[in-house]
Amino acid sequence: MRIHTLTKSLLTSIAFLIGVTVVNQASGLELINDSEHAKGKALVEQYCTGCHRTNMITRSSGYSADDWKSLTSTMINLSNQPKVEQQLFNYLATNYSPNTLRTPTLLGGETKISFTQWQTPTLGQRSRDPIEAADGTIWWAGQRANLIGQINPNTGEMKEYFLPENAMPHSVTTDKAGNIWYTGNKNGSVGKLDIQTKKITEYKMPDEQAKDPHTAIFDEKGILWFTLQHSNMIGRLDPITGEIKLVTMNAPRSKPYGIKIDDKGTPWVACNGRNCLVKVDPITMKLTDVMLPNEATRVRRLDIANDGMIWYVNSSQGKLGRYNPFTGEIKEWPSPSGSKSHPYAIAVIDNMVWYNESGMRPDTLVKFDPITETFQSWAIPSGKVYAGIIRHMRPTRDGDLLIHQSSTNKIIRVNIE
Repeated sequence: MRIHTLTKSLLTSIAFLIGVTVVNQASGLELINDSEHAKGKALVEQYCTGCHRTNMITRSSGYSADDWKSLTSTMINLSNQPKVEQQLFNYLATNYSPNTLRTPTLLGGETKISFTQWQTPTLGQRSRDPIEAADGTIWWAGQRANLIGQINPNTGEMKEYFLPENAMPHSVTTDKAGNIWYTGNKNGSVGKLDIQTKKITEYKMPDEQAKDPHTAIFDEKGILWFTLQHSNMIGRLDPITGEIKLVTMNAPRSKPYGIKIDDKGTPWVACNGRNCLVKVDPITMKLTDVMLPNEATRVRRLDIANDGMIWYVNSSQGKLGRYNPFTGEIKEWPSPSGSKSHPYAIAVIDNMVWYNESGMRPDTLVKFDPITETFQSWAIPSGKVYAGIIRHMRPTRDGDLLIHQSSTNKIIRVNIE
C-alpha cells in the first residue's frame, strides 16, 4: 500500500475541455458539415470532442441556444470568448433543437417528491455515486477530474480532494469509522481517505490483470468487497491487514458491475456482460451463477430488500426484475418507457423500489410498489435543463434518496414526502 498526503482541497472551478463525438440526428452518422455550418462543427470538434461519446449531443432531447449554453457551462467555461460561445451554441441550437426522439412515459401517483441540487465546483468532472457519511455529509466521485468531493448539505459548502495520479475514481463508499473509500478505476487501486488526517492510503491490486476496480461496499465485519468490470473479477480487501483476494468470474465477459450485501453477509453481484446474478461465498469466495431467463439480459445494478428479495434492473431489455433467493422464482415487469428505457441505478427504500430510466431524455426517476405492482415516475432536473444520467443511487439515513446527473456535474437529493 502507498500513503499520500493530500495537497489540494478545492473550492474553486477548473475548466476541463470535454468532448462529445457527435452524430447528426437525422442521419445518425456525422455532424452537419456544409459551408453554412462548417465553423460551428469545427468549434464542436475543438471544444467538445474528447471526453464523452458523440451521441451525447445527438441523442439528447435538444435545446435552445440559451439552454445549450446553460448545459455546456457545467462542462467548460467559455465566458471569456463571447464570439465562440455565440457560434457554438447557435450551431447546436439550429441542428440539435428540442425533439421528442427519447421522450419518456411519465406516470402519475400519490407520492410527492422534491429535488435539492448541488453544482460541483470542478467543471467536467462527471460527478457520480453520492453517498451519505455517518456525520451527514455527502461524498461523491469526480471521475474525470481524479477527485472525490464532500458536501455539507446544511451550508452548501463543498470541498474537493485530488487523488493519486490516474486513480480516476469510479465510486465511493464509507466505513464504520467514517473514512471514505474509492475505487481507482484506471490505475488498478482501492484508496482510503482518512477523515481525520486527510491522508490517502492506496492499495494496489496484487494481479496486473486486475485493472479496473468499479463498485465497492463494506460488509458488517468491515471487509470491503468490490467488482472489477472489464477485468472480470470480484475482489475482497481486509483493511486491517491490507490483504486483497481476487476471484475470476465463472464465465468470460461476465462484466461484474453492481454489488450489494444481504443480511447474512453474502455479497451479490450484477452481470453487465451475461444474463446472470452472482452469489459470492464470503468465506471461500466461490461464485454461484443465477441465470436469468433471457440470454440478452444485462444487469447494471441490484439491491436487496428487507425481506431478502433481490431487485435488479434488466438494463438491456428495459425491465425491472426480482429474484427470490429462497424459491428461485424470477419475475420481471416492463419499465414505463419501454424496451429502450435502459434502467440503470436502483435502490429499495421502505420496501419501495426506485430506479432510473437512463435511456430517456429527460432521465426519469421511477418508483415501483411491489404490493400493487404499480409505477410512478418523474423527470429529473439538472439545473435549467434536462440531461442525464444517474449511474448509482443510494438511500440516506432518513429515507431520502441520493442521485446525480453526471452529464452536468450535479449531486441531487430526492426528498421523499
